[in-house]
Amino acid sequence: MKAFAELYAALDETTRTNEKVAALTRYLSAAPAADAAWAMNFLIGRRPKRLLESRKLAQWAIEEAGVPDWLFAECYHAVGDFAETIALLLPPAVASTSLPLHYWVEERLLPLRAASDETRRAWLVAAWREMDQRQRFAWNKLITGEFRVGVSQRLVVRALAAVAGVAAEVVAHRLMGEWQPTPEFWERLLAPAAGDAAPEGESGRPYPFFLAFPVEGNVEDLGEVRDFQVEWKWDGIRAQLIRRLGRTFLWSRGEELITDRFPELEAAGALLPDGTALDGEVLPWKDGAPLPFAQMQRRIGRKALGSRILAEVPVVLMAYDLLERDGADVRAQPLEWRRAQLEALTPVSGALVLSPVVGEDSWESLRRLRQESRARKVEGFMLKRRGSPYRVGRRRGDWWKWKIEPYSVDAVLIYAQPGSGRRASLFTDYTFGIWDQGKLAPFAKAYSGLSDEEIREVDAFVRRNTVEKFGPVHAVKPELVFELAFEGIQRSSRHRSGIAVRFPRMARWRRDKKPEEADTIETVRGLVG
Repeated sequence: MKAFAELYAALDETTRTNEKVAALTRYLSAAPAADAAWAMNFLIGRRPKRLLESRKLAQWAIEEAGVPDWLFAECYHAVGDFAETIALLLPPAVASTSLPLHYWVEERLLPLRAASDETRRAWLVAAWREMDQRQRFAWNKLITGEFRVGVSQRLVVRALAAVAGVAAEVVAHRLMGEWQPTPEFWERLLAPAAGDAAPEGESGRPYPFFLAFPVEGNVEDLGEVRDFQVEWKWDGIRAQLIRRLGRTFLWSRGEELITDRFPELEAAGALLPDGTALDGEVLPWKDGAPLPFAQMQRRIGRKALGSRILAEVPVVLMAYDLLERDGADVRAQPLEWRRAQLEALTPVSGALVLSPVVGEDSWESLRRLRQESRARKVEGFMLKRRGSPYRVGRRRGDWWKWKIEPYSVDAVLIYAQPGSGRRASLFTDYTFGIWDQGKLAPFAKAYSGLSDEEIREVDAFVRRNTVEKFGPVHAVKPELVFELAFEGIQRSSRHRSGIAVRFPRMARWRRDKKPEEADTIETVRGLVG
């Protein structure tokens, strides 16, 4: 546990990519297989769900530290991180643990969910008394389900590839799908690349997704139109539909197996030849056209899928690439070859649709057609370089997304509260309002889009202009105007403004505008269409 805590601290204390990879490589090279498997599991984001309520964890920490409730609350407000607050407040350790990480996870962490409160408290206090501050911090992060340390899966894959002496693409593929962090899996992960077939228990394993870069600047800078296969950019759930060993698997980009959520796609998969893997987008689809993504959310939010919702919101897989054919990995084949093979396979049913190629012959004609994107319920174009393989992750050069301009609204900052982690001492989480019958009504929350300098400037404004407090939330004088950008908008009975938006962020600080010049609810409703 000590080595793992030191790794966590090393990763948390640097922003340099090479230093992070070096720290990961050192730890994963030296750690026993059982420890390395669990560490890798947590580092790529497969953290355990919260194992107990925060209020109980806080109460036991307060009792062990011997501090009043108000002092714990003040410390938490100052630190901004729940796990770190507990680690800092607890008294010094009375013993020193040398137990390995896998013991703490398998014997103390995972059994917490089924244990009684009395047993939970005893185990936690005993652990705290054996751990130094760094160990407690990492341990508390695991308990709370908030284990994040500023490393992407891509960096972990780089380190694993260095340890194993295997190509990063091979390691990324082995990490896909369902697996358990055992010593046996760790050995398979680091095995030589020859004969890289998945074990029978992992026969439905998907491939790493290839991601596109956004077009920045002039699209003409990418080259000639004829160099690209152009498709619409669909607004759905990115997924791979796989048929292997007589079974169908549907995987989301988040590596969640979602086959049972879409029975029509499981049925469509059964019609594919064995040893087939398709990449595409799950879309709500009716009468030959996509439905708004909000309709998809109706299905996602239900535990049971009745005949009514299946009839009201049917789905298709909009297939746009072929990754496996007759059991062979064909990702290295050029785009044109994969497309021809895909066309030969689809459509095999009404639930499997082939993504159409847009046949314009100039950037200017594509630019004009792109203006129809919202009417077509798409997000713009995908530009795929001819001759390109299907790569791993986000690689610049071959796949580009040329999205339409986002919606935008000018809104007024009305509430602010501190961020978390490194931003715990700054006001970085904002609520914005728009005008409704002469009053500012809360419209959207946003956390990203400002530079560090702008964040510090807004933080100073909040501290000078707070008019009321609601716990950590500060109501401020309505003076600052920001342009908010977002990808989608719809009516919502759950929001005070009656409007819900997707992916709001701050596009720019409108220093040129006064609060009374911000947008009104009538203007925003006009965007819904």
